[in-house]
Amino acid sequence: MPLTDPDVGLGHTTLPGRAAVSEARRRVPLMSSSLAIGAHVDQTDPIAEAAARRAPLVQFFLGDPQGYKGPEIAYEGGADKLRADAEAAGVDLYVHAPYIINIATTNNRIRIPSRKLLQQHLDAAASIGAKGLIVHGGHVNKADDPEKGFDNWRKAIEATEISIPLLIENTAGGENAMTRYLDRIGRVWDAISSAEGSDMVGFCLDTCHAHAGGNALETVVNDVRALTGRIDLVHCNDSRDAFDSGADRHANFGAGQIDADLLAAVVRDAGAPVVCETPGGAAEHAADFAWLRERL
Repeated sequence: MPLTDPDVGLGHTTLPGRAAVSEARRRVPLMSSSLAIGAHVDQTDPIAEAAARRAPLVQFFLGDPQGYKGPEIAYEGGADKLRADAEAAGVDLYVHAPYIINIATTNNRIRIPSRKLLQQHLDAAASIGAKGLIVHGGHVNKADDPEKGFDNWRKAIEATEISIPLLIENTAGGENAMTRYLDRIGRVWDAISSAEGSDMVGFCLDTCHAHAGGNALETVVNDVRALTGRIDLVHCNDSRDAFDSGADRHANFGAGQIDADLLAAVVRDAGAPVVCETPGGAAEHAADFAWLRERL
């Protein structure tokens, strides 16, 4: 399934080059309160979790987010049943890859299992009809040349069979991270743009990570689009910590340190589906949805 073009939705099959980015940005419409908003939920019954929140989309893990064991389908009836039930309910599914995946690292004992795990989760996510698999950008070691990390991303894209959109997410901390700082996000995209399969790679913008990572939310949507040509999903989260803190601690909307209007503006300007990874269960998420919609 092809990735989303920022201005027309599903159907775009090539990653736009930087020369085409400014035109694409001019065509991106502002989204209203009809924007699809969902949440990260427990993987046991994502359909029930979506119903409890009256959400048109949900995100979840497939198995242990901190382990190399491989994906597991916890839903009763397995992958086929989950896919069918999601389609019948009109719920879009997104899968978050395990946190331990580090495609960029120069450590073979981590990179090789990470690439294997990424492929396994792409295949599992495809089997349930997921709209995308979200993965963090990873990092290199302090003594490493960051260019090696960028090139490891290129190699991974070329070596991986990508049957559903693979959405690389910005991260909050680490001086050696691949996707904390804008210039490095740009270098990742430069590296993977020559790889076969790069048309299936998109971007997930996390608001807490951007804030904590030191990227100005006033301009981050345009900044990211100038580098990647797209934003395919937004992880909308408030932050418990200060700007450029490097701390990845999410907060419910209005309870953190991100300006309310600014947080809503990022969501509105990105014009992409939204996953709230905020604390709590259905009641807290429903309150966050309402808070956000009031400001869109």
